[in-house]
Amino acid sequence: MDNSLFNWQVVAASVTGTSHEKRSQPCQDAHCWRVLSNGVLVAAVADGAGSAALAEVGAKIAVEAVVETICQQDLQPESDEEWQVFFTASLQVARAAVEAEAATREVAARDLACTLIAVVATPELIAVAQIGDGAAVAGDSAGNAIALTIPPCGEYINETIFLISPNAIETAQFQVMRQQLRHLAVFSDGLQMLALKIPEGTPHGPFFAPLFRFSGTAKEDADAKEQLESFLRSPRVCDRTDDDLTLLLASFSRNVQSV
Repeated sequence: MDNSLFNWQVVAASVTGTSHEKRSQPCQDAHCWRVLSNGVLVAAVADGAGSAALAEVGAKIAVEAVVETICQQDLQPESDEEWQVFFTASLQVARAAVEAEAATREVAARDLACTLIAVVATPELIAVAQIGDGAAVAGDSAGNAIALTIPPCGEYINETIFLISPNAIETAQFQVMRQQLRHLAVFSDGLQMLALKIPEGTPHGPFFAPLFRFSGTAKEDADAKEQLESFLRSPRVCDRTDDDLTLLLASFSRNVQSV
């Protein structure tokens, strides 16, 4: 496909959960995204560990490092195995960046613990790597929501694995979906109970349908981001979760060719 024939519309927001607001704590989620000159979308979402003193720092460094690393590489993996190697190298750079920041601050790496989801997307392929909870969901032109990743179910509630955890990269989820997909949603674990049927991780269609419609028509401006933030702070959402929330939505549209 000629990637110049389409463009991505991306709207993303991270908001502080009500429980963090009550304790005057910062939002420990982070997100980052970039559309390359060839039209490929690179995005990442991270959720800082609630028990980590500098979780928001780790999350910000992780998303920025993994997106920057992916953008600097030649995006030409073909097989699933090549994508796994590609993502593994990118996750390792993100982990090293978090560990380096911990060393600079003279704190333990666990003080910057966070989850991490990284995505590379074109209209005909979405590749995802995920460490920890949260999830990525795709949407086709018919409006169907399709799980790309599933939050891991630990032995204990709220148990998850973090980027700095032992064997985190070796046990990461990798998924490559090769079909025409129009929409993408990547979100932190604060939205899991609303967006997914747990524990199977099946996307809840009525949750995603209006979001995909919104991202398909939204413009990349402050107003769209404010609308998304308002949704994340709405009673519909906050009555069911008090955690920090991040939602990144992306939809592509065909460019009109001039005659």
